[in-house]
Amino acid sequence: MAEAKPKRRMIKQVETIREKTEKSARPAKVKKQGVLRLTLGYIAAPFVWIGRRLAKVGRLKPFRIIGYILWPKYFRNSWKELRLVTWTTRRETWQLTLAVIIFSVVFGVIIAIVDFGLDKAFKQVLLK
Repeated sequence: MAEAKPKRRMIKQVETIREKTEKSARPAKVKKQGVLRLTLGYIAAPFVWIGRRLAKVGRLKPFRIIGYILWPKYFRNSWKELRLVTWTTRRETWQLTLAVIIFSVVFGVIIAIVDFGLDKAFKQVLLK
């Protein structure tokens, strides 16, 4: 009788924090793309193709060695750190930009009112 092979245990890989945030940041619904986005996609297609080819060339050993010689360690580490950044979505960016604009306008109005009031008060005190 043939012996049964022992079953291999599958090791479950733990999700990183970045993977969890990317998974939670994905929209539940897939929105239809507008005409502008589709048009820009067609315009960008050749550049994406060229970029992918250049990336494959850049992975070759001689280019990697040249890259390590030309790029100081600081720039390499900065680039690695930048790739780990979780960027805001377009909607969040607009919301935060709008909040800054509203805050700036309100703060400017408050400063203008205080300036106007102090100007009137000093003119009455000093000119009388």
